[in-house]
Parts: sequence; C-alpha cells; structure tokens
Amino acid sequence: MNRRYISIWFPHLRTDWFALGDKSLHNRPFVLRTSDHGRMVISATNVKAELKGIHVGLVLADARAIVSDLEARDDMDGLPLKVLTELAQWCVRFTPTAAIDPDDGLMLEVSGCAHLWGGEELYLNAVEKRLNARGFDVRVAIADTPIVAWAVARFGTAKLRIDSGHQQAALMKLPPEALRIEKDVVQRLHKLGLHQIGQFVSMPRQILRRRFGKMLLDQLDKALGLQFDEIVPIMPPAQYVERLHCLDPVTTRAGIEFALEKLLVTLCGQLQSEQKGLRMVLLKGYRVDGVTIEAKVGTHRPTHHVAHVCKLFENKISQLDPGLGIELFELEALIVEDNPAEQERIWEHGSGLDDERLTELIDRLLDRDGIDVSRYLAAEHYWPERSYRKCVELSEPLTVNWRTDVLRPTQMLTPPEAIDVTAPIPDYPPMLFVYQGKVHRIAKADGPERIEQEWWLQQGQHRDYYRVEDEHGGRYWIFRLGHYHDEDFQWFIHGFFA
Repeated sequence: MNRRYISIWFPHLRTDWFALGDKSLHNRPFVLRTSDHGRMVISATNVKAELKGIHVGLVLADARAIVSDLEARDDMDGLPLKVLTELAQWCVRFTPTAAIDPDDGLMLEVSGCAHLWGGEELYLNAVEKRLNARGFDVRVAIADTPIVAWAVARFGTAKLRIDSGHQQAALMKLPPEALRIEKDVVQRLHKLGLHQIGQFVSMPRQILRRRFGKMLLDQLDKALGLQFDEIVPIMPPAQYVERLHCLDPVTTRAGIEFALEKLLVTLCGQLQSEQKGLRMVLLKGYRVDGVTIEAKVGTHRPTHHVAHVCKLFENKISQLDPGLGIELFELEALIVEDNPAEQERIWEHGSGLDDERLTELIDRLLDRDGIDVSRYLAAEHYWPERSYRKCVELSEPLTVNWRTDVLRPTQMLTPPEAIDVTAPIPDYPPMLFVYQGKVHRIAKADGPERIEQEWWLQQGQHRDYYRVEDEHGGRYWIFRLGHYHDEDFQWFIHGFFA
C-alpha cells in the first residue's frame, strides 16, 4: 500500500486566530501589524482586506489610505507555532501521525485511514468542514508524497485529490516554487523562462544539477516518490495503540463501555500474540467540541485479560463526561511488559502470589479511593522501622527471612510516638504510661530487649524495648531511648499486639 499524505494550508492562520476571540473581525477588513525600521508594516491579512487590495508588506499608513475602516491589531511573536501545535494535536482524531508544516500548515500521514470515512473524497471533505467549523480558512490536498500534497494545496487550481502514482502529472503545470526550493533557484528558473515544473522535469539531471544545484534534484525525487520524505509528528506514534471511529457521536456510558471492550479485545490480542501484557493503559475520548477526556488504570503484573481490565475501568468511566458526544476513542498501552505463556495462571486453581486472581483482586481494590494494598518483605536492619520494605512487585521473591525467634507487634507506628512513663526503678518495666491523654496502668510486662543502631548508618542512643499489658488487656510495645542516667532519655510507644 502506498503512503498517503494530506497537506492542510491555512492561508489566513493568524488573522483567523484573532477572529476567534472577536467575531466582528470576520466581517471587516482586518490586518496584523509589526514594526519594521520605525514603520508599521502589515504582516498578515484576512480575506476582506485582500479583496480591497491590501497585502503583506504594505505600510500600514498606505493601507489606511486605501481602506479607511481597516482594522489593525499587533502581531504576536511565535503565534503560528502555538496555533499549529494546538491544531496538530486536535487533528489526531483524523490520524495518529500529524506534523507541523511551518509556517502556515499541517502535514498528516493518512495511510489506511480514509476508509473509515468512506473514501478519500469524503475524508478530505470531513477534514475541511471540521476546520472551517472551528473558524479557519483552509485548503486541503492529498497525494502520495508530502511535497505534491503541499504543492497542490497551495498552487493547485482544480483537483485536490491526486490519485496514487500520478505525482508527476499533478506537478506539470505548477510553478517551480511548488517544489519548496530556495528563492534564488526559483528566480533563475523564471528568468530562463521555465515557469512550470513540466518544462524542466524531463531535462537531463546533469544539466539541472550543474545549473541549479543538488537541492532541486532532491526535491524532485521526493515529490515523485523516488526518495523518502520523512515528516516529524507532533506526538510520536505509540507502539501499542488502537483507535475506534464512531459513525455517530457516543453520549452514553454503555456506548463508552462497548467501545472500550472492543478496543481491549484487539489490543490484548496483539499483546498476547507477542507474549506481552498490560501494566498501564490509557483511554482517550475525542469529543465533537474539541475536548479530550481521559481515564487511566494500572495493574500489579502484566495482563491481557480483557474482562479484568474492563472491570478496572468501571469507576473511571462513570467520571467521564461525553458532552455532546465522543467521535473517536483511542486506547494506548503506556507500559507493557513481557508475559510469557508459561507464566500464565488465568482461571487455574493455583495458590499463593503467582495466582493471577490475587493480583486482579488487588488491582480492583487499588482502583477504589482510600484503599492501599501492599506486600512487605524483611530487610537486613536492626532498627524495627527499617527491618521491612515495600515490594515493587507482588511476586518479588523473599531474599531475607523474617525473624521468628522474637515477638513483634502486628501493627507498627512509623515513626514511634512519645509517651509519658512512670517507672519505680531504673531498668525495670514501667508502672504506667500516658498515651494520647489516656492513662494505661501496666498489669504485666516482659523485657527489656535491647536493640542497637547500625554503627555504619548512624550514631546514637540504644533502645530498651518492653512488651506490656495494661489492666484492660491491651498489649503494647514500648521502649526507652537511652540510659536512665542520660539527661535526654525518652519513652516511646512503637506498636500494638493483636
């Protein structure tokens, strides 16, 4: 299949953009002005001004002498790039490959896209009408190469859809500047009477190179498809992405869910064939009013289980506002990881951390606000709050065994909280302690258990831990930081036993 490109030319890009903020400018002669050597010169015009003989480069004072009611506004530096960037992002609804074509156009690669609109004629009409509806005057052309599409959009007078393989015929009556060559080369060609590309396209290449340089030959080759002409999209195409165009705008939750499932079936099928799985996936909806809505979910491990991912999107979809309707859905796999077939556990009666049903349950819990599900492993540290760490992966293997020779509380405070303690004799368990304003009288106690800091990490006081039980049966883990004879010793509560 030949590549196909659409060139979109905005002949009045800047004045159209100003008119979007002031509708009255559409119906009157309007120009933009800029300072040039102490004079105000016209830098852009609208259609009404051009019909009255106003053109770019004319001194503003002279223009006002021609058109007394001429409206003028100050031009803005960098405006074309800003507007074209926004329009290129908006044009993603027509193709995933949209590029800026400085300083007044866009270039779209639309290979394989036209059938979604019923053919190239309807495709071109849809692009033009949608941009007109947004307030921009455009000319749109399609061809096998970017240069021919660009040339026909700007210099063509009749047919704007160039059939595949007919690039040379489309160029024959166009001027040399349609090849996007340097101005001095264009001037030399015109000076020699070569006013149309057809007058020199068949000349010997040695003569063209000697008289006009290599650039002319390169541009001809690119135009005729003999040399590849690359465009740089505003957003690099994602490796794993699926798109769904809607014949009628979708406005209901059921419609969004149907579109999501259809996209997931295709995307997950591709990933499964490549032995890969989703870790994070993004759903985008392009609304008819130009607004893009998004929803994103992640999983603990790679998966291509469609029903599970649909379940994760349930709460997200209810928060999406379809507005007047969504005309395009896009599903992109943001993070993909290997998922070999031998590691699959879907619907098997397995157990433990490798059971995929466990990870799917955790994914659903994490999707609910305020719920955090994590797994912790033992770490090689003495200090209790450093003796464990959070897993990166749920199935991460155990490298350090948990200590079973000492009792540890089921709930730890991080960091430990200060308490007031009354103890009768140094190094004896306390009689009572006050925690959060409540007095706990101790009925039973065991300790002390001394825990030192790692000297290679930091220096400081040791801790003497006690397991205590108050008169109501509550069991706590408390410690004294430092010796009794230290001036700055303190007591802390560090955990609770079940």
